[in-house]
Amino acid sequence: MKQQLALPPAESEEDFDELTDDDLRPGVEALCRDLGADVSGLHPFPTGSLPVYAAGRLVLKLFPEVYVEDLPVEAGVLAAVHDKLPIPTPGVHAVGERDGWGYILMDRLRGESLEIDWDALGPATRDGLATQLGEAMAALHALPHPEIDDWWPDDWAGFVAQQRATCVARHQGLGLAPAWVEQIGPFLDSVDLPESGPVLLHTEIMRQHLLVAPEGTRLTGLFDFEPAMRGAAEYEFVGLGCFVAEGDARFLGRALRAYGLEPDAAFRRRMMAWTLLHYYSNVRKYLDRLPDPDEPTFESLADRWYATD
Repeated sequence: MKQQLALPPAESEEDFDELTDDDLRPGVEALCRDLGADVSGLHPFPTGSLPVYAAGRLVLKLFPEVYVEDLPVEAGVLAAVHDKLPIPTPGVHAVGERDGWGYILMDRLRGESLEIDWDALGPATRDGLATQLGEAMAALHALPHPEIDDWWPDDWAGFVAQQRATCVARHQGLGLAPAWVEQIGPFLDSVDLPESGPVLLHTEIMRQHLLVAPEGTRLTGLFDFEPAMRGAAEYEFVGLGCFVAEGDARFLGRALRAYGLEPDAAFRRRMMAWTLLHYYSNVRKYLDRLPDPDEPTFESLADRWYATD
């Protein structure tokens, strides 16, 4: 009897971190064949926190056992947003589990990563992309939430309170300088984050999750919905500011206005608060790659990182 090629165990983060493409490929090829996907040019994408393989016109995304709870979130949100946004998102062809791993077989979107030479795009081209992205975010936030069992967090206010309670220790643990750490509590106390109805959030809108047509004038893909949440709309704009605009005030302002906002000083302060509270935030790293503030304060950071004109 022919031995079934299996995906290797990955019950812990340590197990998963030690796996290589050589470990995964036999099981991935077998799974793709069983799903009817083309394996002739099968190859992994070089970036991303989870294994993702290009299989002809399709993409296979794998969820190791330690992260398999993210599978229903991505599968459910992909189904909810497909063909409903101005930017294409992957259609789902198959969802399942095998050898303790979860998987989604989905469409492979066309285009190249927006992680390209930003300045080479030119102001007019960036203006067009900003408008497209702002309109797409507004459309995403207007969609009804899909029904997903055990979708975390189920209590947005509780999530925000927990992030607030652990904010100082979290950024201190990530190596943020003491002069900044000591400002976190007073700054957050000074910012009012009003309650708002939860919307469907991607939570990681960033250049590496966006595709653009070769000429750079049109967004052709938004993907990676595994960390999607339901929460305050402004939480979404942390990614837009820190990972797409990256200090480009004209781009950020145009995107936010296309979304339907008129940002002001209070908005910038709220966005700095959301930046500190965001689940994936690492302000120490942001300080290394985003524009320097005029003064070493979070108020000055807010004015620089979330400038819109």
